[in-house]
Amino acid sequence: MKVVFLGTAASKPTKERGLSSIALQYKGNVVLFDCGENAQRQMLSIIKPSKISSMFLTHFHGDHILGIPGLLMTMSLNERKEPLYIYGPKKTIYFLKNFFKSGYFGITFDVIIKELKDKDIVDFKEFYVRSFETNHGVPSLGYVFKEKDRRGSFIEEKAKKLGIKGRMFAELEKNGEIYLGGRKITLEEVTDPKKIGKSIVYTGDTLPVDIPFEECDLLIHDATFLNDQDRNDTYHSTVKEACETAVKIKAKKLVLTHISQRYSIGEIQEEAWKYFENTIVAEDFMVIEL
Repeated sequence: MKVVFLGTAASKPTKERGLSSIALQYKGNVVLFDCGENAQRQMLSIIKPSKISSMFLTHFHGDHILGIPGLLMTMSLNERKEPLYIYGPKKTIYFLKNFFKSGYFGITFDVIIKELKDKDIVDFKEFYVRSFETNHGVPSLGYVFKEKDRRGSFIEEKAKKLGIKGRMFAELEKNGEIYLGGRKITLEEVTDPKKIGKSIVYTGDTLPVDIPFEECDLLIHDATFLNDQDRNDTYHSTVKEACETAVKIKAKKLVLTHISQRYSIGEIQEEAWKYFENTIVAEDFMVIEL
């Protein structure tokens, strides 16, 4: 599993930073979170657009969605046939349908658009994505990516001593139990402890909110401002607030994103280390492996 930061700037691009977009590579597929302007160029040599199976949008400010038309046109020019699923908050269907009416995009594949609410779950074979409501002044969502837990490896020596062999392994895995000589043997008896799936939380742009998840492996949090005075009345978080959220949900690692050009990276990093040691400031093209 890899998390690739394609764009990390706040509101407008800089020479070093593109606009918000994060790609999550998981077993050959790519899930895209937000798609700011120039996202597809940022993908070159890193992400294959053909591998993007779904897109989750946090909200409809331009710096998070203006890369969508160009990306879909590139997919069409590459003769994509597989459907693309796009998920987002309230008004996602309205905005995207108008988007696609605004020019001759020539999209060659189905685009399936679905709106999500707080605590909705989109279930995939080996993982799920859960939405949670955020506070950004417009309809907005954050997302939890959770890899499903997997059973532990079979303890073959123990299983064989109990008389399990051949097709019995498949039956035990399918049903969770098997009867031998009148005795019930459960899957847990002959496997190592289950493997807990990795979890990633992405807030998008937001004031601090309660995140319905604990002990995540990676928290990616809005950290647009160093202090509350700079924030004024905007709906963004400070570095300290992002760190406090990381402590609250027991995150193992915190990545600060939506970086304002008004501050140096050193200032942001120094401020973060006051409150949460395992914090890094996002940079474009940064890759985190889990």
